[in-house]
Amino acid sequence: MNTSEPVSSTIASTVCLYGQGVVRGYAIGRAVVMSAASLEVAHYRIAPEDIESEQRRFTQAVDETVHDLCQMAEDLPADAPRELGVLLSVHGMLLQDPMLTQSVCQLISERQYNAEWALTTQGQILAEQFSLMEDAYLRERGADVRQVIERVLRALSGSGHWLPNLDAVDVDGSLIVVARDISPADMMRLRGGRFGAFLTDLGGATSHTAIVARSMNVPAVVGMGAVRALVRDGDRLIVDGLNGLVLVNPSDAVLHEYQERQAAFLRERDELKALRFAPAVTLDGVQIRMEANIELPEEAADALAAGAEGIGLFRSEFLFMGRPDLPDEEEQYQAYASVVRTMAGRPVTIRTLDIGADKTLDGEVTVATNPALGLRAIRYCLANPEMFNTQLRALLRAAAHGPIRVLFPMVSHMHEIHAARRALARAAEELRAEGLPHDADIQVGAMVEIPAIAIAIEPFAEALDFLSIGTNDLIQYVLAIDRGDTDVASLYDPMHPAVLRLIAHTINAGERVGKPVSICGEMAGDVRVTRMLLGLGLTGFSMHPQQLLDVKKEIRKAHSNALRVKVASALNRAERIDLSSLDA
Repeated sequence: MNTSEPVSSTIASTVCLYGQGVVRGYAIGRAVVMSAASLEVAHYRIAPEDIESEQRRFTQAVDETVHDLCQMAEDLPADAPRELGVLLSVHGMLLQDPMLTQSVCQLISERQYNAEWALTTQGQILAEQFSLMEDAYLRERGADVRQVIERVLRALSGSGHWLPNLDAVDVDGSLIVVARDISPADMMRLRGGRFGAFLTDLGGATSHTAIVARSMNVPAVVGMGAVRALVRDGDRLIVDGLNGLVLVNPSDAVLHEYQERQAAFLRERDELKALRFAPAVTLDGVQIRMEANIELPEEAADALAAGAEGIGLFRSEFLFMGRPDLPDEEEQYQAYASVVRTMAGRPVTIRTLDIGADKTLDGEVTVATNPALGLRAIRYCLANPEMFNTQLRALLRAAAHGPIRVLFPMVSHMHEIHAARRALARAAEELRAEGLPHDADIQVGAMVEIPAIAIAIEPFAEALDFLSIGTNDLIQYVLAIDRGDTDVASLYDPMHPAVLRLIAHTINAGERVGKPVSICGEMAGDVRVTRMLLGLGLTGFSMHPQQLLDVKKEIRKAHSNALRVKVASALNRAERIDLSSLDA
């Protein structure tokens, strides 16, 4: 059975709920519904003489919560997902951010709010600021703020921890967690159960539920809107992580169909394991580079386990997020070097800090008129030379342990490349003068994510050692669509002919001058468009480690040159490419 086929007509009479599938797979089990994490809090003003004691009550609740999070991070068992410890630490650091704690104390003092009122007020302010952020990952971090606030509110109220009502469901089979949202700490407390899937009202592809579910390889559907209100404890659920579909109390016929799909999917996963060390070569002998995207140093081991030939994108900004201070050179060096050592001679591509405009690095949030077009990424780094120099020094030092490629994001002008190269040369000269081990002979590349560079790609291809296409931002800029805006998200179209022509133009330019071109955006890991990308001439893919084997399987079944003829013909006619026509 083809496990990726659309849902059949047999489910027409079954209650179907939809969301964003973030982990492929199927789960069949009973629902266990988490109670709401947010608390109703009293709003009242305190007497002037009670201000100090109210501030003390708040800080004690914060200290208690930080201690609890730190304790959980320290007590993580050896088999816990690597991400959990990092995420717990991030929540602990958020609680020590002055933007949260000092502002709450100020509200207590100046407005004489009680602690709960002050905390929720500041939480609303921060939530609004995060909601305006252009970057999807940064927008999701608003959920982190909400989650830590809810934990402090529980500490203030003495209500303790909220857990699912396991007594209300059938003890046989796996359990499917249904929640408004799931914080890293809550995920940790759920680890001991027989949980087969996670469903949440909130969240997106970069939410913590999605990140941890991927690391656990557990099906998950997020952003469902009101699943917690529509599902009751004990309801039988079928979760289809591929299609983002949840079936509630299905008929016996539907249940049988999905049991077969689940069994076929598990057989497919076992077969895929055999491809881990198999070469990614098309039927006509074209060698394809298969690399992994990572966000944390610990994920390099997952990339290696999945058979990645290197790291195609290490998003270095994850080292900077969720903290009031900047990581110094030594901390960055240790992080980059650990990835290089783990990859054992395989190339590691590290993107320089991709942040700015919508969130500064000292915790001060600013709102630009249009942050997507503002001072961010390479622009931000060149405007902050001391910070940029620290990162470049760390990268050069880590390169002494193995091959590193540096990737500059959001490039639109050649002078940015020249300025970044000069900054890299200055950092290398400083290290030479100080006698610190490093390797200055590293490859330099740029992200192709702004239409300007994609249209005028030839001089960039000649000046750089490699190019990496960031399809997520490229699509948004080409179509003027913010996929995070629900009003226009449906217009976000990776298959738009204009997008595909720019991708093809970039790949062709790389071929002409002999420079490698890869895609590190979400399209690279979408097995539905693998053949189309091969038809565009792509020979470098970089994606989440969990997606590598699925894409490799598709590559090994494809004939690259035949696909190039079909895709080129469609592009020349300015037609929309019919993906089904590429399967023949």
